[in-house]
Amino acid sequence: MSLTEFELIERYFHACGAERGDVKIGVGDDAAVLQCPADAHLAAAVDTLVEGVHFPRGSSARSIGHRALAVNLSDLAAMGARPAWALLALTVREADERWLAEFAAGLGTLARTHEVALVGGDTTHGPLSVTVTVLGHVPPERALRRDGGAAGDAVFVSGTPGDAAAGLALEQGRLPPGPHAQYLQRRFLFPTPRLALGERLRTLAGGCIDVSDGLLADALKLARASGCGVELTASALPLSAPLRDTVGLARARELALYGGDDYELCFTVPAQALEQLAAELPPAEWGYTRIGTLQREPGARVRDEHGVRAVHAPGYDHFAGG
Repeated sequence: MSLTEFELIERYFHACGAERGDVKIGVGDDAAVLQCPADAHLAAAVDTLVEGVHFPRGSSARSIGHRALAVNLSDLAAMGARPAWALLALTVREADERWLAEFAAGLGTLARTHEVALVGGDTTHGPLSVTVTVLGHVPPERALRRDGGAAGDAVFVSGTPGDAAAGLALEQGRLPPGPHAQYLQRRFLFPTPRLALGERLRTLAGGCIDVSDGLLADALKLARASGCGVELTASALPLSAPLRDTVGLARARELALYGGDDYELCFTVPAQALEQLAAELPPAEWGYTRIGTLQREPGARVRDEHGVRAVHAPGYDHFAGG
């Protein structure tokens, strides 16, 4: 016998995620009632993942659950916000209990890791898609923004961009498997939102953005919001050994610059704050690398062994190309 909507919610999502005392009414009522901190501003982010667009058909349910929450947590990280609550709207073709259990496990494990409570949502029948809304809080006037940079600021990125793009290519069969396939696939399937770094950057970073549509494209978005251009140095890109060994240096740089789904943070820091940044957040400990500089001249440029060249950085666009 198939599950009813009420049974589905009760079995898999009623206790999904962390338990928080600031949830006054949660899953099971018409709306959630949440107690917001008196000394904070509310931060909110929402993303939808659609089968065949954001993840390949046949992807593991655990990965889909994880990624649906992770992409939203990454948005809050880019704002320097601390997540607290999440809402889930899930559309599935059928109430497959094994799939639902795996999906809830993926979402719930990440939620508990970051003390996020699932407080409500909706389930319906149709083509597979997942929409998650995450709510959190940030101290007044302390939220990170895209428009906080200035010409001369150093540009940094966390993690090792390009890994997730290679992982997706492996998932789609566009890249032959090798000894590092599992590592690269996991980087796509289970991204790590940089929440702790985002919070610590509140008093150090000028501008910040999460890297979802490609490092170069998102760095340019940050630069434009700040009234600047951006120049990145190819040799400074923090490429992982598995990525270099799998695709070679030139292709690894290309994936790092143009590949998506990294969910890392790209941020800028004024020259006068660089020593403070290194002292408070040692790069080796916090996993970030300087990759370029904001420029007065608009547009995006890449410096490599052949010199400096202007580049087109469109990034991923759902509505481009028809």
